[in-house]
Amino acid sequence: MIIFYSLQFQYIGKIDLVQIGFEYCCLLSYTLLIGNCNQKEDYIYMLKQGLKKSLSGLDVFCIASGAMISSGIFILPGIAFEAIGPAVFLAYMIAGIMALMGALAIIELSTAMPRSGGDYYYIERSLGPLAGTISGCLSWFALSLKTAFALFGLAEVAHITLGIDVTLCGILATIFFVGINIIGAKVAAVFEVVMVIGLLLLLGLFIFGGVSHVSVSHFEPFFNEGSGGKAIFAVAGMVFISFGGLLKVSSVSEEVKRPRRNIPVGMLTSIVVVTILYVLVLIVVVGILPAAQLSGSLTPLADAAKMHYGKWGYYLITMGALLAFITTANAGILAASRYPLALSRDELLPKLLSRVNGKSKTPIVSICFTGGFIILALQLELLTLVKVASTVILLSYVLTNLAVIILRESQIQNYRPSFKVPLYPWLPFMNVLVFVFMIIEMGFEAVEVSLFIIALALLMYLFFGRKVGRESALMHLIGRITNKRLDTHGLEEELSDILRQRDGLIKDDFDVLVEEAPVIILKKAMTVDELFHEIADKLADELDLKAEKMFEFLQEREEESSTAISPMVAIPHIIIDRENSFKLFLLKSEKGVDFGNTYDEVKAIFVLAGSRDQRHRHLKTLAAIAQLVQHRKFDTTWQKARTKEQLRDVLLLGQRKREV
Repeated sequence: MIIFYSLQFQYIGKIDLVQIGFEYCCLLSYTLLIGNCNQKEDYIYMLKQGLKKSLSGLDVFCIASGAMISSGIFILPGIAFEAIGPAVFLAYMIAGIMALMGALAIIELSTAMPRSGGDYYYIERSLGPLAGTISGCLSWFALSLKTAFALFGLAEVAHITLGIDVTLCGILATIFFVGINIIGAKVAAVFEVVMVIGLLLLLGLFIFGGVSHVSVSHFEPFFNEGSGGKAIFAVAGMVFISFGGLLKVSSVSEEVKRPRRNIPVGMLTSIVVVTILYVLVLIVVVGILPAAQLSGSLTPLADAAKMHYGKWGYYLITMGALLAFITTANAGILAASRYPLALSRDELLPKLLSRVNGKSKTPIVSICFTGGFIILALQLELLTLVKVASTVILLSYVLTNLAVIILRESQIQNYRPSFKVPLYPWLPFMNVLVFVFMIIEMGFEAVEVSLFIIALALLMYLFFGRKVGRESALMHLIGRITNKRLDTHGLEEELSDILRQRDGLIKDDFDVLVEEAPVIILKKAMTVDELFHEIADKLADELDLKAEKMFEFLQEREEESSTAISPMVAIPHIIIDRENSFKLFLLKSEKGVDFGNTYDEVKAIFVLAGSRDQRHRHLKTLAAIAQLVQHRKFDTTWQKARTKEQLRDVLLLGQRKREV
């Protein structure tokens, strides 16, 4: 604050604090998502009906864990063991490690753009509406099918224990979870927390009680005959569906409180915990069950518990499976329903699907639509479901890693994730190659089904989305490579609105000044007198002054003491003879302005002009500027800004104390 104190020294008198009203900043960018000015009222209504931020870090952890701990551990191990043998736990470990590596990209994108739709939203904003439509449809199908499988498992358990008809039970369970999610995301999340904690305790007891009875001989030979190192990647790809829960979290990121912290902590913790849990459980199962009994079993954990603990162990693990199916179904409907919501918001599906319930703040139509599809999907074949869902999830990981690369290389100023993928760009590139390899190793049956879904998405885009001309990060990247501006600042403004909501930035008087401030970009090097002539010629009319008079004011003030306060920043300021008048002007000099002494390349110039009765605004404006220019990234960000809008965003989104 040294800069502020050195400047306020020139003014004497009491500083009156003023109460500044503010409005929702997001309403200022209504044209960004819709691309049609005639729909201003509709978009403003949509933003007012935004989703409630009610999910904590624990909720994020439980939604992700509840989505992952399900059929992937209670059903798939027997099928995977049949394909590869005792090395099945290693396949799960590889899948978990790769899911963690791929999830880093999802976390970066989620913290930069916490919006409903998750990977769809990120891919659409980076690669364009067509790629986004395909991604959204693929992810919606994958999560819906995964949820349908969990509900099928739930119905089977109910049928075995209570004799209830499988189809009827599946439909009733779907309707129940649809109702839970309509009531509200927080209610669904609380339900999820209780279920996940119970599930973790049961699996923990299973591991603790069974580890001492593991037979090492059950791990020999380590691979089945005919399988080996290469086959393990095919199996790892097949069981990748077990780690699809992270996509579910990204799709509800708009409803997460403090997303900068809660999303990375919740997601990373969940995948590490679940991967360790999977590996330990599978070591116990393989070590207890004979190979002949484990191979192809659809109830491997229950079989192992029955052999070791008897009937009570069987019933306990069956209860755990029931909890797993419940948590997956609940989290699945919660997450899958956000994809139609996001597609509808972007005019790629009918508007009806983006309607939000006024009381519960939940997308009621989208939830019901997803529930209807899940009911229809309950009859799908298990193995097809697993392969299709795993392939789609792997494709989503490929696209999200590509999205990170494109967004980083496009150098969009307002792309500001709070978590960044380490070892960039090598890790994202490696992830893309490994995920593609895993898809190929699984075979082309699931790819064929995925291509069918892609074809449906293309038809949907042709019917609904062709009119959408939204700008993407890819346009910024092409413009950067060709040195031509292809963007219209639409994406930058949209990201600006997202950052304001993410960080809880409240518009104050300084923001209003910046938004209204004329911006001048100076292309050539200048002396300070040339700068003042330029300012006077272009800005005197804004103050209802003659250019000569404004030049004199600026020159007189500069003669008293230099207004250059650092090698980068100067704040010329003048007092005008009138009442209730205060203006801010922003100038960027690309080649620098020579203020004399050591300040010969000043590139950020803030001109303040106000009447004497506005001294309090003058001093508060100086304080705001002082905080912004002292930030370690200010110089770099200011020099990279190419347009007037980007220069304003440097100030509007900068870190400073705000007047409330």
